[in-house]
Parts: sequence; structure tokens; C-alpha cells
Amino acid sequence: MNIDFNKTNGLVPVIIQGEHTLEVLMLGYMNQEAYDKTVAENVVTFFSRSKNRLWTKGETSKNYLHVKAMHIDCDNDTLLIKVSADGPTCHTGSRSCFQTEYNQNFIMQLEGIIADRYANPLEGSYVNKLRAKGLNKIAQKVGEEGVETVIAALAETETDLINEASDLVFHLLVLLREKNLTLERIAKNLEERHK
Repeated sequence: MNIDFNKTNGLVPVIIQGEHTLEVLMLGYMNQEAYDKTVAENVVTFFSRSKNRLWTKGETSKNYLHVKAMHIDCDNDTLLIKVSADGPTCHTGSRSCFQTEYNQNFIMQLEGIIADRYANPLEGSYVNKLRAKGLNKIAQKVGEEGVETVIAALAETETDLINEASDLVFHLLVLLREKNLTLERIAKNLEERHK
């Protein structure tokens, strides 16, 4: 990457974003040395302005930020790093340093939870019970929840509609995982169709 460290007195802002949720987790700064270390180790290292030294996120807490993708902005002076976080990102114990009302991308996080249940079956997990019944049952549940969502929309309360729509989305995510598809594939398809 051709990062212009000179434009900003040797430090560039770095936006840290969750790989799956796309939630902004924190903002830090890198100099050339911090960038080089991050690239070499695939773990985010910042230049700490308060400590006046390199600082690997997680060096004390063990909540490391593993680099999944790096992007530079159009002016070559800001980085966006998508990460897999080992735990909460904020020193307060919150998932993000930005206190938002709710995780706006929880559906993407839920997709990750479902994938984890597939990779690491958990006894008593509803996802694993459903998976054990096979593709036909999973697809049937999507159909049932779709019908229940329509009924709730036409004849029930807003709360009923929210609950049924939530069930529909959840079961659709399980079906997509069963078929080895992701929300990313669906989003790209919708984007192409929109054009």
C-alpha cells in the first residue's frame, strides 16, 4: 500500500472494523513502523500517542485484533482494517469503543454464531438440533416462518410481526449456512440486481 505518512506528520488514522459485523470497533493511529509490524504479524499494532511507543492491541488484555483485510482511502492517508477480535475491543470491556444503541449489524454477527455452531457443535443448541434434522426440515422451517410472518402482518400485532420476522430471518440464516452460502453472497446479488 502506498500510504502517505508525510501528509499527516508521520501518523495516519486507522479505523478498525469487525470483519463480519462491519461494526466500527475503534480508531487508532499508525506510523510506518506500526504499519510494518501489523503487516508482518497480521495483528494490529498502533503507535500510541499517549505512551509515545508502538502498542499492539491486546498486549495486556489478550484481546488481539487479527487482520483480515486492509484498505486505504482515496487520499492515501487513512486505513480501514477489518479484523477478527479475540474479545471486547474497548478497554471498558465493550465490544466497541463507540457506544451505539445496539449492534446495527447483529444479523451478520448472528450469521457468525450459526457458522460457529456448525463448526463447533454445542450440546443443546437449537441450531445443532435443527441441523441434525437435515436440509428438508430446515427448509420447511423457513416456509413455516414465512407463512407465520405473512399472517402476523395481516392479522396480528406489530410485536407478533417483529417476532415472526425475526424467526424467519434466523431460520433463513441457518438454511443459507446449510447450503454453504453467506449474507455477503446475497448482498452482492442484491447490489447487482439493483444496478
